[in-house]
Amino acid sequence: MTRGEIWLVNLDPTIGSEIRKTRPCVVVSPPEMHDHLRTVLVATMTTAGREAPFRIGVAHGGRRGLILLDQVRAVYKTRLTKRLGVVPAKTLTTTLKTLQEVFAE
Repeated sequence: MTRGEIWLVNLDPTIGSEIRKTRPCVVVSPPEMHDHLRTVLVATMTTAGREAPFRIGVAHGGRRGLILLDQVRAVYKTRLTKRLGVVPAKTLTTTLKTLQEVFAE
């Protein structure tokens, strides 16, 4: 897997307000992590959420939706079941810049 790829990820089991079921997610972790860990950082995607400064608009598979940076998760690599594509370069850049802002001081 590579940063910016969209994968179908099995997110169950979950607790509370965590996004459930198997759904598309964007890989946001750097390749260096993938070489050394059994987990990968992903941001869940949805077509039903509300816009917010930490949610990035995206079009994929003929549908418009959001990358939910408030739902970033570390998942075991075996949860990634199928590669669905790649987000556009501009969307990935915006996603990574927004993540930096989310985790900044």
